[in-house]
Amino acid sequence: MEEVQEIVIVGAGIAGLTTSLGLHKLGIRSLILESSGSLRITGFALAIWTNAWKALDAIGIGDSLRQQHKQIYWNLSTSTISGVQTATMSFDAKGKHGDHEFRCVNRKLLLEALSKDLPSGTIRFSSKVVSIEISGFYKLVHLADGTILKTKVLIGCDGVNSVVAKWLGFKAPTFTGRASIRDKVREDDPIKMKQFVLSKLGNVYVPDEIKAIVENTELDSIISSPLRYRHPWELLWGNINKDNVCVAGDALHPMTPNLGQGGCAALEDGVVLARCLAGALLKEQSEETKGKGDREREEYKRIEMGLKKYAKERRWRSIELISTAYFIGFIQQGNGQVTTFLRDNILPAFLARLLLKRADFDYGKLKIS
Repeated sequence: MEEVQEIVIVGAGIAGLTTSLGLHKLGIRSLILESSGSLRITGFALAIWTNAWKALDAIGIGDSLRQQHKQIYWNLSTSTISGVQTATMSFDAKGKHGDHEFRCVNRKLLLEALSKDLPSGTIRFSSKVVSIEISGFYKLVHLADGTILKTKVLIGCDGVNSVVAKWLGFKAPTFTGRASIRDKVREDDPIKMKQFVLSKLGNVYVPDEIKAIVENTELDSIISSPLRYRHPWELLWGNINKDNVCVAGDALHPMTPNLGQGGCAALEDGVVLARCLAGALLKEQSEETKGKGDREREEYKRIEMGLKKYAKERRWRSIELISTAYFIGFIQQGNGQVTTFLRDNILPAFLARLLLKRADFDYGKLKIS
């Protein structure tokens, strides 16, 4: 039996929750399908830059998160070869769109804050999407348990392995050949992983404080993640939206973590998408529209135009962030003489300006103009 929903969002991560909360603030209800049995609140601290704080303020949770996380005003860069401090990066600056603000935010607290203000029943857990089917002006979303949801709008916020992105024609994200080792574990042998990290640190100059952090890290708090990203040129001609379907967050722009903008971009996506979609759904019906079929067709066209507007706004922004993050990572982890010289002599000062420049971005407000 089919269950009818206005808007179905696949994935209760940052992008999905932000989109749903943004829609809720504008008076529109949505349903979030999450494959896990609960919020995926395990994780790490996220770099939340100026652009993301504007999104958090727009959906009403910025101040509560500020009270739990200290602002960071500067950072030091040190050569891993000589041990000499190569640059001091100041984040206490004013951009084109206001003062900069940078904090590291606990992912668990962020997701809990995003979900707390949603209406009861918005998130449906243990709901894994297995296929998508076209049915006139609707999409049929098939779940693993046999449930079929009939929806006017389908939004894929289901991460790097997105079912919705695949339906739109995107390829699986590409491995960079690099990995990120962080302090949260699913490794079968965390002892070996910890030894590996310490051995790598032993080959370069690293301050004793950093080595002490690794040595004191619990074995159940280390994870190695291969880094993946979407080729920027795929977004040039790829379908960010099609009909009444679109993608956001990592389903749209998986990127390496070197720029610290993955989560920030997902928050941007959510605000822009909620605004564009609400503008389409809240628009009054034409007086000439009479029959049910005509009303459905007109609404379908308005939804399609709203999602096209969203895609147009996010395409180049996504390309810019993916490309910048990949370039920084390539230099930071390169072993050649040229990349080593750039990393130790050119990149630190350049990076500070670049981080602030990418965070100084105006994507509009949540309210409909």
